[in-house]
Formats: sequence, structure tokens, C-alpha cells
Amino acid sequence: MNDVLMPKATAVWLVDNTSLTFDQIADFCGLHPLEVKGIADGEVARDIRGADPIANGQLNREELDRAEKDSKYRMKAQKSRHAEYLKPQKKGPKYTPVSRRQDRPDAIAWFLRNHPEIADSQIARVLGTTKATIDSVRNRTHWNSPNIKPVDPVTLGLVQQLELDDVVRKAADKKARDDAKKGIVHEGPTLRPASETGVLEEESALVEDAEMADED
Repeated sequence: MNDVLMPKATAVWLVDNTSLTFDQIADFCGLHPLEVKGIADGEVARDIRGADPIANGQLNREELDRAEKDSKYRMKAQKSRHAEYLKPQKKGPKYTPVSRRQDRPDAIAWFLRNHPEIADSQIARVLGTTKATIDSVRNRTHWNSPNIKPVDPVTLGLVQQLELDDVVRKAADKKARDDAKKGIVHEGPTLRPASETGVLEEESALVEDAEMADED
């Protein structure tokens, strides 16, 4: 039997519009009979609007009529004509404009310097690059290594600030959990939000310039 799309919504419709038994509806929708009973009693799926399985092509009228006449009959679902539209779509590889691809090594260098806790796989996903490229930047075997300098990927337009902050936060949380399992305790925060990193870098540069001026 094909999986029924929107099983609870379908069960709601069948409870409201047919004389099928709870067992028949449960079998068709892939639910437990008690769950169907809860729908009928108004205890389950109260805010769900019923979905007509005949209208969306998952059930034909002949099957329904036969099931209503025979409580032992189990209906067979059809493949819905809407199935392809309702399947979750997988995200493809992130596309980076050609004009900005040359900036990715700089963004990779920024990640490696400022957030080493972020896995290479995450960096590759966010920047739309490969682990091989990340390794070449890390090991300084990249063809353009002499000219690579760490630059915030948000500044380069390769990622949105919210997305970057989310990646950094998740990596920090994972590192904290891993450290806790190893018995490592940090006295204070060691990981900075991505949105603050660029500001701190600018402040550091200003301090260095001031120190050099004093020496002169």
C-alpha cells in the first residue's frame, strides 16, 4: 500500500464524512485505532482541516463504497497525483557567482583562523566549496596561498550574517558538549559570536597602529 499523504488530515475527513470503522481508517492512514478514536472524540488533531483522499487522488469512490459495506475490508491507497509536489525537496549544492568564487579561499582562511571548532563539512556547505579546497588553504598548498588573507565571508557577500551566526552557534554548542563529556571545563566564554569577530579584529588593528605610533 502506498503511504498516505497527510495521514491525520485524511483520517479527519474519513471520520467526518464516512461510516468506516476506526480500524479501517487507521489501517488506511497508517495510524493507531486509538489515535483515530481520539480524532473522532475531538481529542486529537482538533486544529487540522480534513483532506479528501478522493479529491487528491489517493482513494477512489469504489474502494470507499466497498469498505463502507464491509467492515472487514481494508482499502488500498492509490499513488496521489500530487505526491511529487508534496515530497520534501533536497537542497542542491550552494551556488556561488563566478565573480565571487575567487574570494572563497579568503573566507575559508577566516573560518580556519577564527572558528576552528567548525567542521570542514559545515564550511564546505556554507561557502559552496570542497573539503579538498579547505585542506589546501589550511596546509598552504593552494595555488594562490601567498595572496590568501582571512576575510569575513559576510563582508565578501558569500553568506548572510544570520546563517553564519547559526553555524557558529551550533558548532560552539557541539564543542561545549564534547568538552563536557571529556571533563574539560571552561572558566569563561571562549567562543565569540561571528557578528562580533570582525569588530574585535578592527579594534585589535587600531590598538596595534596606536602602539606603533607611540614607538615612532
